[in-house]
Amino acid sequence: MSRRCDITGKGVMTGNNVSHAHNRTRRRFLPNLQAVTVLSETFDAPIKLRLATSTLRSIEKRGGLDAYLLAAKDNELTDTAVKIKRRIKKAQAKAA
Repeated sequence: MSRRCDITGKGVMTGNNVSHAHNRTRRRFLPNLQAVTVLSETFDAPIKLRLATSTLRSIEKRGGLDAYLLAAKDNELTDTAVKIKRRIKKAQAKAA
């Protein structure tokens, strides 16, 4: 299982540990991923995703998963998120 957010694609970054003597060793910065169940208002069904906590805060700020995905551009989202976005658009078009 990759360490990558299912919606934003945020992943592992690398950098240096710097000691007091300025010796540098490589290290990894892991994203804070959480397995969450997000409720979609359009489907009235839960969707299980592995999200970074920063993404989860952004979703709550925008007013839910549907609002977040519809406001985001496709090139900012992962393939999984684009598929969910298409399903949401299709369900909203069918309901209207």
